[in-house]
Amino acid sequence: MKKNIWTIMIILALTLLAACGGNDNENTANEGSEEPAVLEVEFELPETANVGETIEPKATVTYGEEMVKDAEFVRFEYWEQGHEDDSTTVDATNNEDGTYTAEISIDQDGVYEMYAHTQAREMHTMPKKAVTVGEGSSDETAGENEEDGGHEHGHHADGFSMDFSQPKNVQTGQETDLTVQLQMDEEPLENANVQYEITSDDNSDFHEWVDADENEAGEYSAAYAFDEAGAYTMTIHVKNDDGLHEHEEHEVEVK
Repeated sequence: MKKNIWTIMIILALTLLAACGGNDNENTANEGSEEPAVLEVEFELPETANVGETIEPKATVTYGEEMVKDAEFVRFEYWEQGHEDDSTTVDATNNEDGTYTAEISIDQDGVYEMYAHTQAREMHTMPKKAVTVGEGSSDETAGENEEDGGHEHGHHADGFSMDFSQPKNVQTGQETDLTVQLQMDEEPLENANVQYEITSDDNSDFHEWVDADENEAGEYSAAYAFDEAGAYTMTIHVKNDDGLHEHEEHEVEVK
């Protein structure tokens, strides 16, 4: 009789241990399935302003649920539409509450586009908005913008060049090769940190980063599969240990 009792107790103990182990495994699996936090910037810019009026762009920076009060930098870069190679950059003031602001005055009529360059948590993001100053742009300027070809090539540092192989016939669910050639002073730029930032023009919540590998000297590639059809903006970010920080924006249509 005692032998049977001891046998039953041992079986119960083993059952409890197995149950605890299963819960631990389940918890570990759940922890492992948590998505990493993403750097987000809520960019506020008035839609219109008067010539000479002080414009106050504002960036509210978050990382997951955390307000980022110590961003490496926030910079507002702006230019008249169609003239991105003649841009002006202003460092934002850190208000130490997760918000970053600046004061900008524009003394000519026109439509001006602006990036909120934000670097924090080893990530970079650069939302863009536009403000119409005074009477806005002329019909001639608007025509130039329509002929721009659907993507923007920013003004780069002296000697730096970026040649992106624009993907064609991109299909959903199929891996697409993303390749860019980088040069500095007509020589391949090696050992750079290259990332593709992908956002959806149709879904403001979609925001992904893809790291590129240097397969050959100055050539950086990555493979990416788009899950849904639509228009996407792809921003190529380039950094290196010498302080280089460049970007270029392209449009990709997925069918």
